[in-house]
Amino acid sequence: MLRWVLTIFLTVMILSSALPWLKKLGLGRLPGDLNFRLFGREFMLPFASTILLSLVAVLIGKLL
Repeated sequence: MLRWVLTIFLTVMILSSALPWLKKLGLGRLPGDLNFRLFGREFMLPFASTILLSLVAVLIGKLL
């Protein structure tokens, strides 16, 4: 259980630091990605981008 929590935490940290670079590629602006501002902070819920990145990861995993 601790291994999964650590894996999820590291993945979130890596993706959040790579977010500006991923936005330049167009991820985070797909239909299905939600961006909203609340109390002066910007929140992003990238549902469609997450599905797309998951599919790419599965395809790479199948090829290897």
